[in-house]
Formats: sequence, structure tokens, C-alpha cells
Amino acid sequence: MCIKEEKVNFWIMPQLNNLELLHATYVNHSFSKHIHEGFAIGVIEQGALKFTYRGENLTASSGCINLVIPGEAHDGYAGSNEGWTYRMFYLEPKLLEQVVYEMSGKTKKIPFFTAGVIKDNDLAYFIRNLHIVLEHSAIPLIEQESLLLSMLTEFISRHAEERLCVKDMGRDNRAVELAREYIEDSYIQNFSIKELSFICNLSPFHLIRLFKKCIGVPPHIYLKQVRIKRAKALLAKGFSMAFIAHEIGFTDQSHFSKQFKQITGITPKKYSNIIQEISHGRVKMK
Repeated sequence: MCIKEEKVNFWIMPQLNNLELLHATYVNHSFSKHIHEGFAIGVIEQGALKFTYRGENLTASSGCINLVIPGEAHDGYAGSNEGWTYRMFYLEPKLLEQVVYEMSGKTKKIPFFTAGVIKDNDLAYFIRNLHIVLEHSAIPLIEQESLLLSMLTEFISRHAEERLCVKDMGRDNRAVELAREYIEDSYIQNFSIKELSFICNLSPFHLIRLFKKCIGVPPHIYLKQVRIKRAKALLAKGFSMAFIAHEIGFTDQSHFSKQFKQITGITPKKYSNIIQEISHGRVKMK
């Protein structure tokens, strides 16, 4: 019989308000009763987690979202022989408070959630994928912030006890143009959604919604497309992959190649070869 090994990966992201993240597999470990100062939101990847919470004995199985709100005592232990593997976000209350304020335009208040186990496949998929991206990918700061904000917005909209009336964003075309100009002028920089929203005099939440409504994609996707457009021009001039990756703001060549293929469907090397063949007249007309 193969016994699953316990593994723990814990890290902090200072650029995201000291967001704490945990990816762990526990088999024999059990958590004694404790409380969190912030929100604990996660997804069970394998096995099952049992915990007592708000007077109930709960089981979060594979695919479920598990949630603990600030100040609520709870424990945690394996709900199956294989233990459980999960991905957790530990968020300060002020972060969710700010999201509620940006969504509603009203006085800041911390959202309340009743359930400790939530079955929502689409949201669980979003939470898990975001966690994986933050663990393994060197994505731009604006993309990290935007995806986290989108995840929290969806979580609050779908599962908070009080349903929020989202503030009407109107149509501020000038703000969108300011954002576009800034992205196109500063694409090499690792700027934040907060910086961009400050320039446009909008909250990050409303800038993302308005930009997507007017342009068709959120700011972080538009930034990616601006960078890839610049990369194509440099590839046509024969510059190396390593030089281009650095020149257009990617952290490394591997990340650049992956992002290029996501947008164009081919690798930058393949694109470069095609351009060179065209320039030397070696491409046959079909």
C-alpha cells in the first residue's frame, strides 16, 4: 500500500498586501481548534477535509470550496484514508472590505458568509487556477492584482450573505483612453492596477469592468497583447529571444514564449523562422 507523503508549501506575496498562500497535503496531521484574524478561502484538490465550524461537523471533499471567516473557531483533520490536499488563500479582512466598497460605492463593510463548505464548480476552478498561477508563474503585477480582485468579486457576489447592488460604472471613454495610452507607453514596466486606476480616477474594480466593456478585454490582457505586438516587430528585425523577452518586460524567455503562443498560436521561434523565410523569398505561395 502506497502511503501518501505529507507536503507543505507556504509563501507570502508582499506585493498583494502580504497575501499568504498554502499548498499542502496532510495525512496524519490534525489542526487543533484555532481562529484566523482574516479570511481563509481554499479548494480541496484530493481527499477530504473534516472540520467543526459554527456548531456543525463539516466535510469538504474534492472540488469543494472551504471557507473560514475571521474569529470563528475551527479545527481540521483528514476525512479520508488518503488525507487531503488543498490550496488556501489567507486574506486580511480589509482587502475584502475594500472590494465591497469598490463594488457598491457605499461605506466599507466586511462581508459575511454563512457556509463553511461551498459547492460551486466554476468558482472552485477559478480559485484553484489562480492559486496555481501565483505559485508557479511570474506574471505581471497588474495581472496578479486583477485576477485576485476578480476572484474576490465573484466570491462575494455569489456567496456573501448580503447581496450587493453593484454601482453603475457609466461610460467614461476618456478614462479608458488614458488607460490605453499609459499601457502602450509603459508596457515594459511592471505597474499595478492601482497605479493605472489612479491615473484614470477610477477604482480598480470599475476600471477593469469599464475597460473590458469598451475594449473587449481587461487591462492586463491588453498589456499582454501590446507586448506581443512589440515582440513581433523585434522578431522581424532578427533580435534574439532572450533580448526580446527582456526588452518587452517579461521576466524570462520561457514565460515570453508561453505568452506569445497563447496569443498567436505559434512559438516565437516558429514566427521568427517564417518571417525570415519571407524576407529571403523562400516561402512558396499556396
